[in-house]
Amino acid sequence: MRPDRRHQPADARTPGPGARGRLDTRLRHGAPPAPTGPRPRDETNGPRRVAVIGGGPAGLYAAALLKRRDPGRAVTLWERNAPDDTFGFGVVLSDDTLGGIEHADPVVHEALREHIVHWDAVDIVHRGVRHTSGGHGFAALGRQRLLRILHDRCRSLGVDLRFRAEAPHPARLVDAYDLVVAADGVHSTTREAYAQVFRPHGVGHRCRYLWLAADVAFDAFRFETAETEHGVMQLHGYPYAADASTVIVEMREEVWRAAGFAELGERESAERCAGIFADALGGRPLRSHRSAWTTFRTVVNERWSHGNLVLLGDAAHTAHFSIGSGTKLAVEDALALAACLDGQPSLERALAAYEEERRPVVASTQRAARASLEWFEDLALYVDQPPRRFAFNLLTRSRRVTYGNLRLRDPRFTGAVEREAGCAPGTPPMFTPFRLRGLTLRNRVVVSPMDMYSATDGLPGDFHLVHLGSRALGGAGLVMTEMVCVSPEGRITPGCTGLYTGRQAEAWRRITEFVHTRAPGTAIGVQLGHCGRKGSTRPMWEGMDEPLPDGNWPLVAASPLPYKPGGRPPRELGRAELTDLREQFAAAARRAARAGFDLLELHCAHGYLLSGFLSPLANRRDDAYGGSLARRLRFPLEVFDAVRAEWPEERPMTVRISATDWAEGGTTAEDAVGIARAFAAHGADAIDVSTGQVVAEEAPEFGRSYQTPFADRIRNAVGVPVIAVGAISSWDDVNSLVLAGRADLCALGRPHLYDPHWTLHAAAEQGYDGPGVVWPAPYRAGSRPPRTGRADAPGPRPSPGS
Repeated sequence: MRPDRRHQPADARTPGPGARGRLDTRLRHGAPPAPTGPRPRDETNGPRRVAVIGGGPAGLYAAALLKRRDPGRAVTLWERNAPDDTFGFGVVLSDDTLGGIEHADPVVHEALREHIVHWDAVDIVHRGVRHTSGGHGFAALGRQRLLRILHDRCRSLGVDLRFRAEAPHPARLVDAYDLVVAADGVHSTTREAYAQVFRPHGVGHRCRYLWLAADVAFDAFRFETAETEHGVMQLHGYPYAADASTVIVEMREEVWRAAGFAELGERESAERCAGIFADALGGRPLRSHRSAWTTFRTVVNERWSHGNLVLLGDAAHTAHFSIGSGTKLAVEDALALAACLDGQPSLERALAAYEEERRPVVASTQRAARASLEWFEDLALYVDQPPRRFAFNLLTRSRRVTYGNLRLRDPRFTGAVEREAGCAPGTPPMFTPFRLRGLTLRNRVVVSPMDMYSATDGLPGDFHLVHLGSRALGGAGLVMTEMVCVSPEGRITPGCTGLYTGRQAEAWRRITEFVHTRAPGTAIGVQLGHCGRKGSTRPMWEGMDEPLPDGNWPLVAASPLPYKPGGRPPRELGRAELTDLREQFAAAARRAARAGFDLLELHCAHGYLLSGFLSPLANRRDDAYGGSLARRLRFPLEVFDAVRAEWPEERPMTVRISATDWAEGGTTAEDAVGIARAFAAHGADAIDVSTGQVVAEEAPEFGRSYQTPFADRIRNAVGVPVIAVGAISSWDDVNSLVLAGRADLCALGRPHLYDPHWTLHAAAEQGYDGPGVVWPAPYRAGSRPPRTGRADAPGPRPSPGS
């Protein structure tokens, strides 16, 4: 694994002119018309007259760059406030951002270099104990200092700076100027004037925070918790000068109100915060400057440009302060915009290239920021973790810093976390054993259930033997079957497997015996389910959720609602049918036990029958099985109890749930905690936490490990073991999730389709060959990565018969 750069965030990069793209300028939803009218423009040299709205770092730096690249340009900047009116104190930049500034304008870089403060460590102080992790690398300076540097640079270049001046309405500017740069912040009036084009979307969050400063320089990026009678509060602090630090105090809205901050003014709030965090401050006071309690708002725009108008910085996007600085993103926006304007033949192509260059970086940053801010929103869930695990969890909260990163940056810190977690020396967290009831899994890797649609009359055949057998040989601790249906009508497709006949049970026994004999130490589990309203469809490669052209069977569900608009409506199940279905699950569990499975999972996710009872979007019943969450849980719990009664006592039983429907009015995160708590109370040994696929109109928020926060929340709120799923693709992710206490097991699907021996290869790549890893004897010769060298270099001798 290549070591990451020693700065945050890990995926930041210096923008360049190489991005390409096309800008869709069609009007939508009655948007204001594209700017028209004569504007002299020499397209070979870019826009000649530029208007910049907003005098923050984004607008100032864009103005300076555009003027420096072409001194003949006329650049005018409007800022409604005075030059020294600003909020906040210190801003954080990364090494890559500073490198981009140095390349684009050495004068600005040299001025910054005189005032930048560098530090290397992160301190996490929790319950009076400080844990330090080094090797990170940060750089910061005062916001006012940065603005002065940019003011001076703009003036020296001839930018027309107009402070205490409202910019003309953007509709006037776009007619009078070749390019209008809207850098007017998170509350951008320009963006709102063209909202039907930019399509902004803002999301509010659950914490209040206050931006302050202390006349002391912390020697690290400091995170400190305070557990008060009103709830948990958090300090974020970092130095920005030789004698000053930024201090941000953050807490949940309900904690803020209970503590009385809603009734306090600016000075009183600062004094109260200084008292709460007196140890961190050494008894020093906190300073404020136009500081007010606020809630963070994440801003996303569908488009960033319209004609000759372009959004920059917070006007285009915001990212929570807990992973870095909005100033960093703003400066990188300015770098990219200036480079694209010079590197493209027309303004239209330049603005498209700018957006194509920046949007993936910003989207990645916003995903990480969302994960980070939600971690702090749920801080109370983690305060009882062991102290070093708490520190590791905090450091890896955004999923950008990982176990692998931290081992490179600070192996001593990571080793201490591993020892506290009970990892044997030299053993990666993913290869520590885990016990569920009478079953001990040799490692934390699960081959996720994946429908293969390759059975005949519900019988698993040679394909299933090879598919599951090869993955069992590949080293995972647990291999799961696809959803195995409890009746012919419970199948999703004609190719689904079943456990509704004795013949099917015998076919499964052939597979479990192979796993137990040829892959000793690997457990095999069965997932039982019923399709509900999502059945009688074609295999997914012939059309996802498309009905069969013929040979359909009747569909049943909690309510007579089709899965897709215009789809076949199911029949609502009556009381007698519910009893029959419960017995079908119980009978399948008996057959599964005889077939030799080590673990049984009840499928209550993805919109199938039992999931349909849990979701308020799929369950509209008005009897005892619909309405409140407790009533929606009733039938799935009845089925669980019936299955648990038939399943051998010593063998574990898990439940897969959809922790969100990704749709308005559906299952919420709080509902998911309640569902998990109910199943745990009935004896579930672990909760397999997936999301979505409950309604066709879902809008998932995809991204790396995007479902793991739901598992994390359930594990730490309920105290039940969880299996995390969802775009977990690297062994580094698995190690990070397990060591941070966000998951006990990690289920990977597509990686195991790509590489059946994913777990063995993960061990080899980490140089690990201890407990938790078993190479089948015939494969042992491949337990080390092949050597590379000259084509004529001698290699291993072929074995006899090869």
